[in-house]
Amino acid sequence: MHSILHNQFSELTKLARKFNCFYLSGLHQGICKPFIVAGHQVGLIRPDVMKYLQRFPEVFIVTGKFVELNPAFRGYKERTSKVADVLQSLRKENEICALKGWRDECFEVSTPFYHESLLEMDRSAICLFGIRNYGVSVNGYLTHPTKGLCIWLQQRSFTKQTWPGKWDCFVSGGLAVGYGILETAIKEAAEEASVVGDLVKKLVPSGCVSFFFESERGLFPNTEYVYDLELPIDFVPQNADGEVESFELLTAEECIQRALSPQFKTTSAPVLLDFLIRKGYINPENEPHYRHIVELLHVPLQSIYKWPYTDMTTNGDGKD
Repeated sequence: MHSILHNQFSELTKLARKFNCFYLSGLHQGICKPFIVAGHQVGLIRPDVMKYLQRFPEVFIVTGKFVELNPAFRGYKERTSKVADVLQSLRKENEICALKGWRDECFEVSTPFYHESLLEMDRSAICLFGIRNYGVSVNGYLTHPTKGLCIWLQQRSFTKQTWPGKWDCFVSGGLAVGYGILETAIKEAAEEASVVGDLVKKLVPSGCVSFFFESERGLFPNTEYVYDLELPIDFVPQNADGEVESFELLTAEECIQRALSPQFKTTSAPVLLDFLIRKGYINPENEPHYRHIVELLHVPLQSIYKWPYTDMTTNGDGKD
């Protein structure tokens, strides 16, 4: 394994840099402005989004240094309603790529360190404001008697609003308003793979991965709560909600090949890499950039957003 996989493991460094493209470059260019709600920095806004928000000065106050949700709005409901009105207006114009994937499912916007809910926003719009996005992913795996570590992957439905037809982790879903973390894992496992009853009770919480991705749709400071689920060798997942095209059981090596291919959902690769690192399959002996990759699976998203204490145009050396 060591000599055969050495070159392809170095490819994993490129993959880790790809799903952290904004963290490694865009963040330090200083062209995005902090998004402030109730005195807290909750996001970052690109110039291409700012030009739309400037048309709504009664809702978004755009200054030379930041974009602020009008502080006259008091409370969760009022902020939510004022932002929703702007988003619906922009959505009707059909110019913004991200809003074409409107979800009718809201994500919460909260303060960075202690949990205070400030407002909620349609899931599709979160990336326009660079708001931290939380999800849950489940690694479904087994130890095969001859093939060793094997992992179930799903192919996303071709009708999904994002990453249609791409290969993905066994089960995953966004953390919607009103749902807990374990509750979301249990719900998604049932809907996507028909994991129910005693089997779902075997979910093991296994930490988080965090990364900062950027695409044409927007900015994605993502944190995934990770669960591991050891499955019986005779278990075959069945989709129940129409969001999965198919499932495939792959060896660890085949999973790496799949993750490195254009057919894999870039923002799900961190969960898979983290799992293979924790299982010892990717290790310091076979991956020359091991430390770098491990670090890029745990980007400090909570502490990046601390305006006005951090000057976003520097390398984050602002004083607390």
